[in-house]
Amino acid sequence: MTDTITISVDAMGGDNAPRAVIHGASLALRERKNTRFIFHGRQEQIAPLLDEFPELRPASTVRHCETVIAMDEKPSQALRKGKGTSSMWMAIQAVKDGEADVAISGGNTGALMAMATFCLRPMKGISRPGIAAIWPTLRSDIIVLDMGATIGADAKQLVDYAILGSALARCLFDDDAPTVGLLNVGTEEVKGLDYIKEAGRVLTEASGSGFTYHGFVEGDDIGKGTVDVVVTEGFVGNIALKTAEGTARQVGSYLRSALKSNLMSRIGALFATSALNALRRKMDPRTVNGGVFMGLNGIVIKSHGGTDEIGYKSALSLSYEMARSRLIDKIGDTMQRFPIKVASEAPEAEPEANSA
Repeated sequence: MTDTITISVDAMGGDNAPRAVIHGASLALRERKNTRFIFHGRQEQIAPLLDEFPELRPASTVRHCETVIAMDEKPSQALRKGKGTSSMWMAIQAVKDGEADVAISGGNTGALMAMATFCLRPMKGISRPGIAAIWPTLRSDIIVLDMGATIGADAKQLVDYAILGSALARCLFDDDAPTVGLLNVGTEEVKGLDYIKEAGRVLTEASGSGFTYHGFVEGDDIGKGTVDVVVTEGFVGNIALKTAEGTARQVGSYLRSALKSNLMSRIGALFATSALNALRRKMDPRTVNGGVFMGLNGIVIKSHGGTDEIGYKSALSLSYEMARSRLIDKIGDTMQRFPIKVASEAPEAEPEANSA
């Protein structure tokens, strides 16, 4: 990889595309001058936006794609409609062809996972890809996966996610042996479903192969930051993510109401402006926007579809760091060091896998 990082962008993906996408790219470029962008989408909509952000134009290439995948299309329908022609597909194809280091889209998650799986294919030894999210905690940011790429899992897939998540942690946290925990209903070894206990046994024996296995963790350990990587299956992971997002909005709403409830509260809020602004930034989901599709032969980042330019800038910054840190190489290194294999009870990944 050269010093320049090239990001392939589905400019039409997301509720506020393409404006939020282009504006976010201009913000990202200010911090990382060696970034180049390939924007895929409708040229007649993208070109005027580049005129608004002239500093972005020299670092950009626009490739016209007429087909756009809707947010409510089923993955199988989107794959038939957009394979080889849509802005989403072409953004991924640029990574497969070696023209870009990473692809990003804020579009339909299920469609993006289907296209990425079909186009890039899962890495050898990985049964199903997963989506990893960066999660702010009381200690520091951690990684949680799977966030909903696949509903249901077996022991093999949980072990895969531990390998993938630890490789991502090594990229983000510069830690040669990040701690990994399996999300469970208790920390005792006798608790939990059989496939979770089997995955725990395998990870216990493999601890030290690019990560340190902590053991079972519970739901409150996520917010505490007990481990660097929390591993779970997609159904549970997606519910945990949506619950955390809803709780953050709920707490924020309570806080705003309390600070406006009377004159003394308003005066107190004025004195606490600095602290409140820091809290607001900490709880702002835009600052940790971006899910990483793990286990594919290429890097794909999913931005939140409803985010604005600030959120998109965060996702583009994450894309840059994943490429710069050589995520794919670190996954391969961790897999080579992993000494134990466990048989999968599920079929190999299909493009139409359930996605959230």
